[in-house]
Amino acid sequence: MTTFWCEHAVLADGVRRAVRVRVESGRVVSVTPDAPAGTPDMVLRGLVLPGLANAHSHAFHRVLRGRTHTGRGSFWTWREQMYDVARHLDPDRYLALARAVFAEMVLAGYTVVGEFHYLHHAPGGQRYADPNAMGEALVEAARDAGLRLTLLDTLYLRGGLTTSGHLPLDEVQQRFSDGSVGAWSERAAAMTDGPMVRVGAAVHSVRAVPREDLAAVAAATAGSAAPLHVHLSEQPGENEACAAVHGCTPTALLDDAGLLRPTTTAVHATHLTDDDVARLGASGTAVAFCPTTERDLADGIGPARRLADAGVPIVLGSDQHAVVDPFEEVRGLEMHERLVSLERGRFTSAELLVAATADGYRSLGWPDGGVLTDGGLADLVAVRLDSPRTAGSDPAQALFTATSADVTDVVVGGEPVVTGGRHRLGDVGGLLAPAVAEVGR
Repeated sequence: MTTFWCEHAVLADGVRRAVRVRVESGRVVSVTPDAPAGTPDMVLRGLVLPGLANAHSHAFHRVLRGRTHTGRGSFWTWREQMYDVARHLDPDRYLALARAVFAEMVLAGYTVVGEFHYLHHAPGGQRYADPNAMGEALVEAARDAGLRLTLLDTLYLRGGLTTSGHLPLDEVQQRFSDGSVGAWSERAAAMTDGPMVRVGAAVHSVRAVPREDLAAVAAATAGSAAPLHVHLSEQPGENEACAAVHGCTPTALLDDAGLLRPTTTAVHATHLTDDDVARLGASGTAVAFCPTTERDLADGIGPARRLADAGVPIVLGSDQHAVVDPFEEVRGLEMHERLVSLERGRFTSAELLVAATADGYRSLGWPDGGVLTDGGLADLVAVRLDSPRTAGSDPAQALFTATSADVTDVVVGGEPVVTGGRHRLGDVGGLLAPAVAEVGR
C-alpha cells in the first residue's frame, strides 16, 4: 500500500483540498478528501489531476520540430519532409527516439499515449526478422519511459487518393504496407496486451485503404473491444477525391463500411458536413482533435462544439509533437472554438478535463483510467499553483493557466516516474538531442 497526500486534487465533484489517495497494485483503493497529512509515502503539492491522455501520436514526427516551420507550403509539402525522416529509421534508432519522445510526454504530464503506428517494415517493404520489430521498439520505449501505451497497428495499402482513383505506394510508403488486410491482421495479431500495453488497430485513412478493404477491416474487428482509430477529413483534398471516386464523404464511406462504432476514434475530423457530424454522433464514435498540429499544418479548425452537441466524445492528442504540452491542447480546443464562434466559454472546465482524461483513456482502451476514484488506475499528475504562470489561479481554472513546465510529479500505475520535475531516466533533453540528430541529419 502506498499513500499519496495531495494539497488539492480534482475529484468527480470538483477540486477538493487535502486529499489522501491510497494505492495498491497500481490501482486506487481509497480517496479521502479533507484528510490530515499524517505520514504519507509522498506529498503532492499544488493541484493533482487524474492521468492525462495523449490520444494521437506519431513519435517519429518529433524529429521535425523546429525544422519545418518557416517558409510557405501546406500539409502535403510537410509530408515530404516527414517521409525523409521515415527513410532513416530502423528498430534501434526508433527505440532511442521513441524512448526520448515518450519521456518528454511523461515529463509534460501525459500518462498514456495512443501511438498511431504505420512504420512497420524495412526499406523497400522488406520484413525484418521479427515482423513486429518496429512495434516492439515502441513497446520497449514506452516501458522505459514509464508511459502507458496503446499501440494502434495501422493498415496502409495505397499511396493516396486523387479524383482519378488510388495511387500506388511510393518508395517510402512501401515500409508502411503489409500488402493486404489478411497479411496486416496476421502480423498485428502477434502483438499482445500487457500490464502497461494495449494493442488496437488503425486504418490510416480512406486515402490509403480502398472501400472493399474498409469492409474487410470492419468484418475482421467486429465484436472486438479493442480501439480502432482512423485519420478523417484532415484536408479538403481528401473530401474532394472521395466524392469523385466514391460519391460520398469519407465519413459516409467509413459508416457504410461498418467502421463507425463506439470503439472507433476519428482523428482530426476537420472538414465535415452536417450529415458527417450526425453520423459520428449516432454511431458513438469519438473524435481526436490535435489543436497544436492542426494549426501548425494549416489544416483548419474542426467543428468541436457541434460534434460534442451531437454526442461525440472529444479527446486530444499532440500528433506530430510540434508541441508536447497537454494544457496547450486543452486550451487549443476551447480557443479555436472562440475564434470561429466569437464566443467565450464554448466548453466548460469540466468538459475540457474529461476530454483530456477519462474520455481520452476510454478511446485508447483503458476505461478505468483518467479519474481519481476507487478502483481506477493510479495515474496522477501534480501541477504547481505557485509558478509565474499559475500564481493566483483558482485551482478549478488551472487548465487555462498551467503549462507542461508546471508539472512537478507524475505517477503511473502507482509508481513515481517524474519527481520534483525530473524524469527517472534523467535529462530528457539530453536523450532527445542525440536521438533526433541521428535520424534527422
